[in-house]
Parts: sequence; C-alpha cells; structure tokens
Amino acid sequence: MTTDRLMALDLLVSVLTAAAWMSAGVAAAARRPRTAAALFAVALVASLARVWSVLALAGAGWWFVQEKITVALPLLVAAGAAATALAGPRLLRAARRADAASREAVKAPAVAVPLLGAGYAATAGIVQTFLVGYPADPGTALLLLAVAAGAVLGTWRAMSTHVPGLRTATAITAVAAVLGTTLVFVPSGETTAEGSATGGTTAMAGSGSHDHHSASEGSASLMGAETRPVTDLRGPAAPPPGGTVRRFELTARTATVTLSSGRKVPAWTFNGQVPGPPLTAVQGDLVEVRLRNADITSGVTLHWHGYDVPSGEDGVPGLTQEAVPPGGEFVYRFVAAQVGTYWYHTHEVSDLGVRMGLYGTLVVTPKGTAAKGLDLTLPVHTLGGVTVTGDRDQPLVQQAAPGTPVRLRLINTDNTPHRFTLAGTPYRLVAVDGTDLNAPGTLGRVGLRLAAGGRYDLAFTMPSDPVLLRVDDRTDSVRITPESGPPGDGAAVAAKGATASATADPGADSQTAGWPELDLTRYGAPAPTPFTSRSRFDRNFTLVLDRGFALTNGRPAYAHTVNGAAFPDIPTEVVREGDLVRLTVVNRGRETHPWHLHGHRVLVLSRDGRSVTGSPLWLDTFDVQPGQVWEVAFRAANPGLWMNHCHNLSHADLGMMLHLAYEGVTTPFHGAHSG
Repeated sequence: MTTDRLMALDLLVSVLTAAAWMSAGVAAAARRPRTAAALFAVALVASLARVWSVLALAGAGWWFVQEKITVALPLLVAAGAAATALAGPRLLRAARRADAASREAVKAPAVAVPLLGAGYAATAGIVQTFLVGYPADPGTALLLLAVAAGAVLGTWRAMSTHVPGLRTATAITAVAAVLGTTLVFVPSGETTAEGSATGGTTAMAGSGSHDHHSASEGSASLMGAETRPVTDLRGPAAPPPGGTVRRFELTARTATVTLSSGRKVPAWTFNGQVPGPPLTAVQGDLVEVRLRNADITSGVTLHWHGYDVPSGEDGVPGLTQEAVPPGGEFVYRFVAAQVGTYWYHTHEVSDLGVRMGLYGTLVVTPKGTAAKGLDLTLPVHTLGGVTVTGDRDQPLVQQAAPGTPVRLRLINTDNTPHRFTLAGTPYRLVAVDGTDLNAPGTLGRVGLRLAAGGRYDLAFTMPSDPVLLRVDDRTDSVRITPESGPPGDGAAVAAKGATASATADPGADSQTAGWPELDLTRYGAPAPTPFTSRSRFDRNFTLVLDRGFALTNGRPAYAHTVNGAAFPDIPTEVVREGDLVRLTVVNRGRETHPWHLHGHRVLVLSRDGRSVTGSPLWLDTFDVQPGQVWEVAFRAANPGLWMNHCHNLSHADLGMMLHLAYEGVTTPFHGAHSG
C-alpha cells in the first residue's frame, strides 16, 4: 500500500476510533447498556487498528508518525486502558442483565466518563495531526493533555456533584496548561532546523527573522565569514566573446486582454499582453531586460524560473532587490549560458501577480544551430477561469508537412500540475526543465504529469495524420494537421497555421483519460553524473511539508509549514560555496507541493527510497505528492541568497518558503516578501 493511502487509512481509523469511544460514552450516559457495550467493543477493535495503521505508516519514515507515536498513541492507549479497566467490567455486566438497575448503573460517571475520556484522547491525537501538525513538541503535548483532562473533569462535574480528587486534578491540569502554553508561545533564544553538516555541525542557522534582511544577515554574522552584498552579484555589462546583446523592454500594466474566443479578461500584463512578450536568445548572448512598472500598485519584479542567473538578477523583492514601484524601473542582465525552455514571472505578490498574467516565456537555443521544422512554445495557464495556451482559449491549429520535425515546448505556469497527452503520433520527451534527457525512448498513449512551474519538450516527426495535444484529458490545446509541400519549412507553417481549420481529429486516440502516467524516474537510459546518493555530502537538509496553525508574516494562520514553522520563521539553510548538498523533501500533507529552489538545478537521487533508473533527472521544480519523499542534491556553485519554496504560489503565500544563503552574502534590502 502506498504511503498516501496509508495516511488516508490512518485518518479513517483515527476518526472511527474517536467516534466509537465517544458514542460508547454517550450510549452509556443514555442508559443503553447493550448499545454501549457493542460500541465499546468497536472502540477496542478500532484502537488496535489505529496502533496497526501507525506502525504500518512508520515504515515510510519517522516523519509520517512522529506526533502519532509521541502524542496520539500514548494518549489513546492510556485513556483506552483506563476506560477498559474502569468501565469495561461494569458495562459488560450491565449488558448481560439489561434490567432497570443495570441501565442506571451504566449511567454513572465511573462508566460513562472514562469512555468519553478515551474519545477525548483520541480526538486530541487528530487535533495534533491536522491543526498543530509536524513536529509534536512537549508544549503542544502538554496543552493537548490539559485540554483532554479538562474535558474529562468538566464532563464528570456536569454528571455528578462529587468528583473524586477534583481540586488536585484541576490544579495538575492547570499547571500542565500553563507550562504547555509557555513552551509553545514563549520564543526560545535561537532556532535550529533539520539540517546538518559533515561532522555534526549545524548547517542551518537563523533566528526566525521577520524579513529578508535579518534572515540573510545570519549567513554572515553567525559564521563569521567575510561579507559581500548581494548587489555585487550582478550580470556582466558585455557579452562573452562571440555573443551579442539581446535587449528587451517589459512594462507591467493593468489591461483588458482579448482571448481567441473574443472573451475579454481583466489582467496584469507585460506590454499589454498575456503572456508577456516571448524572450529568445542564443547560447552565449547577453540578455538585457529593462523592466518598467506603469501601474501595478503592489510592485513588480522579474524572476527567471529555472535559469541560474547571478543572485542579484534573481528578482526576489526584499532579498535581491526592492520591488519596482509604479513609475520605477530595473535593468536585469545575465548571460544566456543554459540552453532550453524556461519562463519568467513576477515575484512580488506572485500568487496574485502570476495568476493575473505577469509571466512570459524564455527560450535559449544552441549556438551555431539553425532553426528547422515547427517549434512551438506553449505556456499553459488558467486565466479568467479558463485554460489558455498562450493567449488562446480555443485550440491552436497549425499545419506541417509530413516529415517535418516538430518540437512542442510545454510550460506549466499555473499553481497546480497539468496532465498532457499527445495523440496521433509516437514521440519522445527530449528535455525536462530545460535539460536534455539521455536516450529518451519512444512514447505513445501515455499521460505526462507536469509540475507547476515545470517544462517538457516533446519531439516527433510530423505524420500524415493529424496530431492532438490535450490538457487534463478535457481541453484540446494544439492541433497539427498535415499539409502538402516540402517538409521542414517551419516559418511558412507557422504563418499559415493561425488561420487553418480547427476540424482536425486524430481519431480514437483522443480518448486519453485511461492512459497510464509516465514515470520519469524510469524513462530514458542511465548516464554518468558528477555525484550520486553514495557521495559524501557536505550539507544535509530535511524539509517536512505539512499544515498547521503558525505565524506567517506576523499573522496567525492555518499555514503551509516547513518543519513546523511558516515563513519568515523557518531557519535559513546556510551553505558554503563548493558544498555538495543533499535535500530531503517529505510531504506528509494532503496537497501536492511543487518544490522549487532558485539559482540551482538539482539532481534527483531517489523518490520514496527508489533510485532513478532511467536518464539522470536535473530539475528546478519537482512535484512532491502526498506521502512522497524526494532526495535531491546539488553543488553549491552559485553564490548568493536564494528562495527555496513551494511553487504553488498560494502555498508559498501561506508560509511555505524559506531561504538558502551562502556564507558571507548579505542584503541591504528590507521588507517581508509576499508570495
């Protein structure tokens, strides 16, 4: 059974256990001995099942059961044992007799209250998992114990004027509550995190800063390193030898955009369009982008998603620059060293900004290669409640002569994953997140799950029949129909395609919902990598993703948490230049988290304990689904201050983001980053 199913089973069993104990207590209080006895038996069986489900889940890792083993099960076992010892014998005797005296006997607090108390204890475990989250600590354990004990005392007092040892029990409960509250809400002097360096030294440092400035200062002051500001880490003013300067101007402004259907949608735009203008360069060029803000009141920046620019060009407000206000501008420069498919978007109030349209595409082609065939860049986005490909809410129709090489660059600019299918032709998935795969095999009748922020490049030779790209098995995105004429004339194809008929149908292959999903970790062929899971790592970090009540940007919220905290109280990951870093990301929640580290590609080492057996996977965004554990690694070779966050930007806005800082790098910028 998969971990996510075990998590769901454990939740079901925990709810059933609490309900059975509570129902047994209510039935006893209602003088129904036989019903109470039957429910008591169900509660015992459910409690044993809960113990089994927790132990089974423990096989997936300590992260998934920490609060269950340290808090929930001890409470349940203790309360269940007390209920069995105190109420069980009387309840069974009353059930056998079932007379008036027996019915009165089971109503007594000595029978009903222990049963209800076991229910309170079982409920406390559920509260720990779903409201407090990972990890359980002594403070929350004492608070939950005090609440459960208080509920028992209150119930007993409501049922009887005489409660044995009431004053003593009340005093002990009050002490536990005060002590638990103190441990939970009084901050400690210094925060540490689940990361270590070789030899056992701490590799995460920080004091739970409330803005980017103080978080990054820790990378220098705590380590005693020589400092340099992130503003010194900028791109060059001139291209490398043989390169040219590619200049672009982007102006962020509100506008109403018209989709292909004629529907008008209010949007935030670059240059009045959604997506923004496509940026293209040749490897070795210097890309220079002048960003202006016309009227986006919250401010705007440009982040180059997946592109390893110098830190000062990364576009993170309050960390690498200030957000560009209305009337302001900022110039970004970086060398186009990486070939492949990428995209750009604002990082200020990015959850709202990207949803409203502040994004565009970036494609870098190899130096010395001529364009051939049909090459389509296809950002998929939800705009105004509908799925659009580029600026189209209707299928994009293109024509290509049979034999024409075709490349489809798929970009998921949404917060959640999309499933793509290609019908009508065999094809290969040749690149993921801008990096070519090794020996990608031929695919057909398979679904491609693409993480939020991720990119897939598909390649095929145009057949003599139509080809259909679908999104989420319900939206026709691109239709390519064959045309007569010489293959390979991509410019002519693109010019004619926009007016081509939209009636192409690749036939029965268009029914794609039943197609299995491709496992990327098994696709392609192995190849040498600069490091593996057996390498000696200089830094090891673990990020446990969950939900729970926490402070995020100074506000209490039901946050998306990392190791039990929400931004900005998640300690910064501190590394040295040259470190080999292993990152373990655990999702013990119920939502998918597309994890994205700025400034670095990561090599996937394993998923759920299974090593990659296909092509090496170099990713900048990887989809951590519920119950999954990903191990990835990277070489710390791009000095700076970097965001490390969930790219479901609504999750990031609710706390699921932190920093990775190189020793000695500081920032002069102040202010909390929003989303």
